[in-house]
Amino acid sequence: MVVYIDLIFLTNLLIDWVLLFLTAWMQRQRPKWWRIVCSAVIGALYVVMMFVPELTFLYTFLIKFALSLLMIWTAFGFHSLQSFARTIGTFYVINFVAAGGILGVHYLLQSSGDLFNGILFTTTGGVSFELQVGFWFMFITFFIVLFIFKVVQSNKRKTEQMSVYFGEIVVGIGGVEVCCTGLVDTGNQLTDPLTRTPVTVMEASLWESYLPPSWKGRISEVSADTLIMELDEEYVWQDRLRLIPYRGINKGTSFMLALKPDSVKVIMNGTCYTPGRTLIGLDGGKLSSEGKYKAIIHPEYVQEPAVVNTAAGQSEQPLNVV
Repeated sequence: MVVYIDLIFLTNLLIDWVLLFLTAWMQRQRPKWWRIVCSAVIGALYVVMMFVPELTFLYTFLIKFALSLLMIWTAFGFHSLQSFARTIGTFYVINFVAAGGILGVHYLLQSSGDLFNGILFTTTGGVSFELQVGFWFMFITFFIVLFIFKVVQSNKRKTEQMSVYFGEIVVGIGGVEVCCTGLVDTGNQLTDPLTRTPVTVMEASLWESYLPPSWKGRISEVSADTLIMELDEEYVWQDRLRLIPYRGINKGTSFMLALKPDSVKVIMNGTCYTPGRTLIGLDGGKLSSEGKYKAIIHPEYVQEPAVVNTAAGQSEQPLNVV
């Protein structure tokens, strides 16, 4: 059997570097690149030592654990015991995920005959398993598993970050209350150009039972001013309707239907906000393709109300850009 020490060293150097890089990414640390390289070199040299018969005593649990401590200290330094322990735990979790993923894929691709051929019965009645994993299979699967792990963690981190901006919005109009989950969008600057009243956008489907029957399924297809022209005079909320002009990206000027509510409450992070001046815009489509929220909450709804001067002669305001 021919063993290429240089190939083994370079392979383990790359693997250790990836493991340390993911550890830094998980911990949101930015160590210097040369520290990670030095740490990866230490890990790769340790693997090469297994081919030196005189150094077999190094392959014990205590020595392996001490080596991992040395690698983490080399790559990230020691700032506090709590931080160091957290980094060690993250490093081992990533290692176990990679090892478990390789074993899982290996057994997933095995046939029943291959599995039974690998089972060995000991003289004491125990059962052991013989594992033979090809080098290139392990090498390729290692990176695939860690790539999937990074993608899953990235999506989880994005979801956690987005949850900070989620809130429950309750809108009351004429004794009717409609509530849903909304996303506070700091880029939403949609306001009524005449009164400068901030506008929160909600899916029109939430108000379907209280809108004119002729509007059902048409809000996203027909212009808002056309719907207003077709409106029956007996509609009970007619005096609450507003037309909000806005300018879409790469589009001309359009109008959005809006309702003037009696009250609005936004419950976010345990705090209840009750903005004074509000309008509820109606969107005929889906605001979230995944259904996580059904309203785009104006950022002014979740802060102290600002004093706005609406002096006469300021009726002309620039159109909203959304």
